[in-house]
Amino acid sequence: MATNDNIEPVYPRIDKTRIVNAIKEVLSAIGEDSEREGLTRTPHRVANAYEEILGGYTTDAGNLINGALFTVDYDEMVVVKDIEFFSLCEHHMLPFFGRAHVAYLPRNKVIGLSKIPRIVDMFAHRLQVQERMTQQIASFIQKTIDPLGVGVVIEAQHLCMMMRGIKKEQASMTTSTMLGGFRNKLDTRMEFLNMIKR
Repeated sequence: MATNDNIEPVYPRIDKTRIVNAIKEVLSAIGEDSEREGLTRTPHRVANAYEEILGGYTTDAGNLINGALFTVDYDEMVVVKDIEFFSLCEHHMLPFFGRAHVAYLPRNKVIGLSKIPRIVDMFAHRLQVQERMTQQIASFIQKTIDPLGVGVVIEAQHLCMMMRGIKKEQASMTTSTMLGGFRNKLDTRMEFLNMIKR
C-alpha cells in the first residue's frame, strides 16, 4: 500500500481471479451448481462488479484532485448537496445508498465543483460504515484545501436493515461531521443545515 502526498493510501489492484474462485465456493456452499447455464458467468460478473463498486480502494487521490484547486478571494459557504452515492456495508456486504451534502468555508482556495462528488465516491466505493465515511469525506476536504471549516451530512438507507434482520423498509440513517467553523459557530452550522433541507 503506497501513499500519495500523505493524502490517502493507494491500495493494490483488486484480484479478480481470487474473487471468481471465492464466488464459485459460495455458490457451491449454498447448494448451487456454478456450472449450470445461468451461473457459468456469474463469478466473473461479480468480480467485475466488485472491481467497480469497490474501486475507491484503488483511486489515487492526487489524480482525483488533478490540480483543481483555485485561489479566490471568497470566504462564503460553498455547498454541494444531494450527491447520490452507493456503498457496501462492511458488516454484511449489502448495499447502502443515499445522498451526501458537503459544505466548506474557503480560506483562499476552492476546489473544482466536480471533485466533491468524486471525493464522496472515492470513500463510498469501499466496504464502509456510514459514520466513518462521513468523517473521511470531511477530513479529506479539510486536509486537501485547508478551509475555515467543513460540514458533511449523509442520509442513507441500508439493505442490511431493510431486507434482513429487523426488516424495517422505511428506516433511514443520518450522520454528520462538522469541522472548524461548522463545529464552533452555531449560526454557520444552522445555515448549512437549513440549506440542505428538502
